[in-house]
Amino acid sequence: MTPSAQELALIDRWQRNFPLVARPFAAAGAPLGLDEAATVETFRNLQEAGVISRIGAVITPRTVGASTLAAMRVPPERLAEVAAQVNAERGVNHNYERTHAFNLWFVVTAPDTDTMAQTLARISEQTGLAVLDLPLLRAYHIDLGFPLSGERKHEPVPRQIPADGAPDVLDRALLAAIENGLPFVVRPYGDVAGRIGIAENDLIGRLQRLIACGIVSRLGCVVRHRALGYMANAMAVWDLPDDRIDAIAGMFVRDSRISLCYRRPRRLPDWPYNLFCMVHAKTREQARAIIQSLNHSAGTEDRPQHVLFSTRCFKQRGASYFHGAGGLH
Repeated sequence: MTPSAQELALIDRWQRNFPLVARPFAAAGAPLGLDEAATVETFRNLQEAGVISRIGAVITPRTVGASTLAAMRVPPERLAEVAAQVNAERGVNHNYERTHAFNLWFVVTAPDTDTMAQTLARISEQTGLAVLDLPLLRAYHIDLGFPLSGERKHEPVPRQIPADGAPDVLDRALLAAIENGLPFVVRPYGDVAGRIGIAENDLIGRLQRLIACGIVSRLGCVVRHRALGYMANAMAVWDLPDDRIDAIAGMFVRDSRISLCYRRPRRLPDWPYNLFCMVHAKTREQARAIIQSLNHSAGTEDRPQHVLFSTRCFKQRGASYFHGAGGLH
């Protein structure tokens, strides 16, 4: 499916700040001249075609449950087998082959750090391979949406989660209920509210609070980049001095072509890199040019670095924080 100009505009407009009103699809379609039924049908068709994965909440890392980025060195002849074993874990939501000796990269989410550690241990035991565990240390720019126009519409603004802002049991039930996205019905919030036993207005208010305090980084369309022609998924990594990494990352995130930017630990001697940036481009040449521009802007051309391109997607879905011990089912 090649989305029309109107469909692209609808996706781009509602990657974040999806209307928090009783009938959000009516509000979402109105600026583009679409009535409520047409808007619901358009979003449903875009999901079925694989252009968007869902309309839902993106949870800020380390605010609910636990998560980590993990990697493995897998013999090429075992890659499909090992990827299937990794995919079998419910907490794994992204799993890619990348161009590096560490050739399998996946994200694990869980209700808590113990459950996450158990997942990593099971994967290592079942595959007979070591797992590189690279938890997030600091997010500089993370999942604020994918600017289809090429221009970032919202600058990253760090938010401090207030002490009383931790999600309660009903907040967790709400987030669990929309992990796979809002239903494509006229009153999606009412539908979800009925499932968890609260009023529609209460659910909308809870989502507003979760967004305001930074637990939900955005509410809106989650785009599948490849379906829109962005075939070059590049994870660029640098080994930067610890006393300069924050300043350099601050320069990098000024570039609207950066999708994600975050700090993770080195794991010497196997993994010497501590800054990660994600770049989505239509070709590898375009991605490399963006990374070269980052280096030029920050004077990091001579720092140790590497670009890992994804070559195969084994799994891509929304994060699941509410499974296993202590989670919601």
